[in-house]
Amino acid sequence: MRLDKYLKVSRLIKRRTVANEACDAGRVIVNGKIARASYNIKEGDIITISFGTKELKVKVSKINEHATKENASEMYETTT
Repeated sequence: MRLDKYLKVSRLIKRRTVANEACDAGRVIVNGKIARASYNIKEGDIITISFGTKELKVKVSKINEHATKENASEMYETTT
C-alpha cells in the first residue's frame, strides 16, 4: 500500500492530500530515510512524522485497505 494512503486509512493524517504534502515536504521518514508518498509500506516499517515541534513514531503492524474509526488504531503501534 502507498504511504500516503496508509497514513489516511490508519488516520494518522486526516486527508490523503495532506499526507501527500507532508511527504513532499520531507516530514515523513520511513526506516530512517525520507520517504515519498509513493513508497510501498510493509508490515514492520517504522514511520516518523513531524508535526511542527511534535514528532510521532509508529510501527506498522497491519495493512488494511479500509478501516473504521474503531479499528484504525490496530494498524500501528506507537513507539518511543
